[in-house]
Amino acid sequence: MTQLGQEIVQFQQVDKIFNNDLTALSNFTLSIREGEFVCFLGPSGCGKSTALRMVAGLGEATSGSVKVFGESPNEMIKKDNEVAFVFQDANLLPWRTVLDNVLLPLELLGGNKVEQRLEAERVLELVGLKEYVKSYPRQLSGGMKMRVSIARALVAKPKLLLMDEPFAALDDMTRQTLQMELLDIWKKENMTILFVTHNVYEAVFLSTRIAVMSARPGRLSSLLEVDLPFPRELSMRTNPLFTNYVDLASEKLESSDKKRELI
Repeated sequence: MTQLGQEIVQFQQVDKIFNNDLTALSNFTLSIREGEFVCFLGPSGCGKSTALRMVAGLGEATSGSVKVFGESPNEMIKKDNEVAFVFQDANLLPWRTVLDNVLLPLELLGGNKVEQRLEAERVLELVGLKEYVKSYPRQLSGGMKMRVSIARALVAKPKLLLMDEPFAALDDMTRQTLQMELLDIWKKENMTILFVTHNVYEAVFLSTRIAVMSARPGRLSSLLEVDLPFPRELSMRTNPLFTNYVDLASEKLESSDKKRELI
């Protein structure tokens, strides 16, 4: 397992109530350490994405606090290269090539264009798209578009990568391939990853820890340490230990729903 460092994300008793009086999060408290791969696991609508967006500075807590690298997310977004976000949709610019889509964050930062191109080509090779630099999004499959989106997030070398169900719309085979590639990238790039999913198998395969959330209003129901060895191969899915973790995570999800019914 990756050597863990200091706490870099802290949720402290966070409530989030939207203008329509919908309570998305209630008393949500969680700390994430440098080097972790943490999955937010829970049913649809439980506040997983809301919590992730807060870390990115895309929403504020109604009460409580969110800290990223010891600062408020609004302060963090003023800095370069700290946090990157991969959404469920690739959101590529159709008039730009694969290379130019990946270069976009570096262009916004300014700097040496030759060095930027070399870095963009490096991350495209990392995600297996070195031969597609001149292609346009319309020429790519869904899985390839998501690879471009991941490369675009990686190109500025973020310390924290936020991923909001990035593989949800993909077929199972493509999804499993990208899960493997993502773990490889996580190791090579020495990042911290927060990953939203409602897929128990995906959470167990990817995570060092799983934050199990209850149905709305979202609360941290339990934390599950996933003590499975790295690197994780697809064959691990048939391992009884993997199956045990899947069963345990499923039980915790079911338990969280029962607890909510009693509240």
